[in-house]
Amino acid sequence: MNIAILSRGSNLYSTKSLIRAGEARNHSMEVLDPDFFQLSVEEGKAMLLYDEEPIDDLHAVIPRIGASNTYYGSSLVRQFEAMGIFTVVTAESIVQSRDKWTSFQILSKAGVAVPKTVLVNSIHFESQLSCFENKPIIIKLLEGTHGNGVILAENAHAALATIETLHTTGVKFLLQEFIAESKGADVRAIVVDGVVVASMKRQCKEGDFRSNLHRGGSSEVIKLTNDEEHLALRAAKALRLGVCGVDILQSERGPLVLEVNSTPGLEGIETTTGKNISKSIIGYIERNKR
Repeated sequence: MNIAILSRGSNLYSTKSLIRAGEARNHSMEVLDPDFFQLSVEEGKAMLLYDEEPIDDLHAVIPRIGASNTYYGSSLVRQFEAMGIFTVVTAESIVQSRDKWTSFQILSKAGVAVPKTVLVNSIHFESQLSCFENKPIIIKLLEGTHGNGVILAENAHAALATIETLHTTGVKFLLQEFIAESKGADVRAIVVDGVVVASMKRQCKEGDFRSNLHRGGSSEVIKLTNDEEHLALRAAKALRLGVCGVDILQSERGPLVLEVNSTPGLEGIETTTGKNISKSIIGYIERNKR
């Protein structure tokens, strides 16, 4: 098959890992930069040009759409869908998972446990903060990756000053309970085609509360409990993601989904677990293109 990876970083670990996995299965792999596409609709048909050449020989695409390129990137994926080309994640799933509040609404509808979360509006700051009983509060921008746009406020008073400042800038954000018992750790599970193919536990570095490996956190292999595995699979199903990373907090009341990532990085978890996640993704494409 001819498989394209939609990525602006041809030298990134995840991109190169996917290329190796595809070529090992005798597929023709190429990296296409989303910025070089031209999208159009002509005579009722979706059309695509790449570097002024028509796209007419692809069987599948693997979107690696960055958070800064969500609108155009998801439009590009939707164009491939309109042309009948298989994508490992759909445009709708990318958009819904990228917006933290939208994803939490979808997860809650499916009965997936998440931390207590409040969408902030401009009228009821103090009443919204009172929901957290003056305990530490996480303030999150609706879109952000690698721990960016996440602030820990020690109490409602400290949070109020921050959210008033954010509100004046027009930024959309939410409030979330701080799960102290997780001790700065979370669990990352990679789901491919309804199966957890790898999992690890991430621990924040000293002095931080964010466990992202990009911020100096550490990681170790972990075997999910039955409840954690079930939760990860339900989250992926609720957001209709064929491939995703599900971040889970271990709380006193059971596992809670912190976030679902439609474009999970592969370097940290492949290195930590020794699992070939890229091979699983290529296998997912093969099963859907038979």
